Amino acid sequence: MNRSVVLPFLLFAGLSLAPFGNHVIADEQPLFGYSAASSRTERQWEEKLRAIPSPENLRAYMQRLSAQPHHVGSTYDKNNADWIASKFKEFGLDTHIEQFDVLFPTPKERVVELVEGGPKFTAKLQEPALSQDLTSNQQTEQLPTYNAYSIDGDVTAPLVYVNYGIPEDYEQLDRMGISVQGKIVIARYYHSWRGIKPKVAAEHGAVGCLIYSDPHEDGFVHGETFPAGPFRPPDGVQRGSVADMPFYPGDPLTPGVGATKDAKRLKIEEAATITKIPVLPISYADAQPLLAALTGRVAPEGWRGGLGITYHVGPGPAKVHLKVKSNWEIKPVYDVIGKIQGFTFPDEWVIRGNHHDGWVNGAEDPISGMVAVLEEARALGELVKSGWKPKRTIIYCAWDGEEPGLLGSTEWAEAHYEELRAHGVAYINSDSNGRGYLEVEGSHTLEKLTNDIAREIADPETKLTVWKRHQLHAIADAKTTEQREEIRKRADLRIPALGSGSDYTAFLQHDGVASLNIGFGGEDEGGIYHSIYDDFYWFTHFSDTDFVYGRALAQTGGTAVMRLADADLLPFEFGNFAETVQTYLKELKALSQKMQDDIRERNREIEEGVFKATNDPKKPLIPPAVETVPPHLNFAPLENAVDVLTRSAAEYHKALEVTNANGGVALAADSIAEVNKMLMDSERKLTNAAGLPNRPWFRHQLYAPGFYTGYAVKTMPAVREAIELKQWKQADEAIVVVAQVLQDEAALIASAAQKLGQAR
Repeated sequence: MNRSVVLPFLLFAGLSLAPFGNHVIADEQPLFGYSAASSRTERQWEEKLRAIPSPENLRAYMQRLSAQPHHVGSTYDKNNADWIASKFKEFGLDTHIEQFDVLFPTPKERVVELVEGGPKFTAKLQEPALSQDLTSNQQTEQLPTYNAYSIDGDVTAPLVYVNYGIPEDYEQLDRMGISVQGKIVIARYYHSWRGIKPKVAAEHGAVGCLIYSDPHEDGFVHGETFPAGPFRPPDGVQRGSVADMPFYPGDPLTPGVGATKDAKRLKIEEAATITKIPVLPISYADAQPLLAALTGRVAPEGWRGGLGITYHVGPGPAKVHLKVKSNWEIKPVYDVIGKIQGFTFPDEWVIRGNHHDGWVNGAEDPISGMVAVLEEARALGELVKSGWKPKRTIIYCAWDGEEPGLLGSTEWAEAHYEELRAHGVAYINSDSNGRGYLEVEGSHTLEKLTNDIAREIADPETKLTVWKRHQLHAIADAKTTEQREEIRKRADLRIPALGSGSDYTAFLQHDGVASLNIGFGGEDEGGIYHSIYDDFYWFTHFSDTDFVYGRALAQTGGTAVMRLADADLLPFEFGNFAETVQTYLKELKALSQKMQDDIRERNREIEEGVFKATNDPKKPLIPPAVETVPPHLNFAPLENAVDVLTRSAAEYHKALEVTNANGGVALAADSIAEVNKMLMDSERKLTNAAGLPNRPWFRHQLYAPGFYTGYAVKTMPAVREAIELKQWKQADEAIVVVAQVLQDEAALIASAAQKLGQAR
């Protein structure tokens, strides 16, 4: 056993045997939500926690979990679930596996052929095994390259290149006089979640969709390709789901309810999230002959990728045959649930999760995050054995079926909806992890908590705190002087809001449980996402090679769980939250004004005939129709609600200062339990039962994935997206709805402040 293994063990042993000493400075600022006395105790336990995680354990866990492909329905997926459950039990957690039965199609036939317009070409649709990378050779167990939840189809049609395949690209095509009606489109990855591309294509009349990885974003343009370097090789393919998850995630056949064996299921043809046209992902090696066969307009400058060809839009003369046929089967998913019972408030739950399924071997996505969660669970189990008694119940979760559509977490959150609404304190998610900076997104009531914790964690490379390293990185990346000044002066670093794309979605946006997503990254670029090369070999050569950032994630996540589980007063803070909501209102007002100004300017251009050809003088751009300039939106209800919210946040802060006086002895009052219940409900107040327009599953009125972005968040989405879509009446109506939600939130915060002020 080398020194790096022995040292953490000895350090923990020494700490666990030592009596609580005076190493915490007597006048040290108490932790947020803690009295001075409970803060001293908490700091000592957290120090013990952070000494436990072992890079050697993380490496061993990853090697075991990523040894074979473990997609939904595979033998090794169930094997991994059983193994994780055994480890949770070994660590002392009360553990069980919950099974749900979900629709999970797997490919039976896949064909992409160039049948006209160039030399006959048949796409390989396969990633080659590499001699250096032993697990890449497990072809019989690997899922082929495909997009889950693509409808079956067999179509032959002219090809059109649509850039990223997002709505703005189709607006450009319209201006160029190019229609995709009856065509197959080819789009490159990035600038939206992949499921948006076939969705928008179908809305414009396309009959099929190909999605490829262009080296401009994902390949040799960025560096050496695998195995010589970390980037996507020519035959690498990004698998992935194309279900319409911005409509609802989870099992397509059981929206809103857990997919238990006796659940009522839709027919496949009734499922709203299955694509309307067939879709396949392809490599840039397979894409190049197809793109090279296109003629017509040269693609606009921003549409040109990294391949050594002239990018044309088409259509013609290239004609493509696309065939997709799948086995549409119900498969089991296995969620591993481990519990540490709370001793004071057992009915208040702090939940921590990461998924365990992968598209293939999945070392980076998701095992790099899963191994950190495992080490957290082990560390907390060691603390319990040493006498630690968390006040609140802690639930560790290893989700299945995240990759096809957040299946395991969504079904669990739907099945336990009422319990989570009653008992959920917070959900903390991770997914992938790598080398670099701490990245945090989530509920802004937890922004102060995440900043406090980031100041406690040492960065493995620089030895700065991860907070300081992130701040310096943010200053360096800031686009303006004003942004740099704010980052330097603001007490807390801002955290982005959550959209979708991982297992926090159902907890936050359906159930109304305050949520965070945490992980390290930014210094380990690569191109193996959702490919057979996302494996132990790639990760240990090009990412967190010595697993020190895995240890840092375990320290960060474990500290967050403990801080929430042990707090006298739950560490929710509303000043940062109210300030963030103010920025959302400013953004909406600016967006509305910009939309009006843009319409006026476009109308002026139409009247003056300011439209030129892009690269073909024989085909000038087609001007859009003149639009009616909309009336100004009435933002008064939102302005009033944000003012009330800001005042309530100030009242809560003032009450908190009074409560914290004299070492925070008032935090021991019985009435604090009532305040905590209110704080737990603060995220619920931001939801409503009606949900968002046209997608009622999403109930949160401040955060949601964009209907045409998929992963990226839209804040105050009902208002923002109505403005973006020029639905002015709906925007006015949505303003009233969101304003009422904020008024209700403000009333709750004011009540909590009043109750807190009465604590003695």
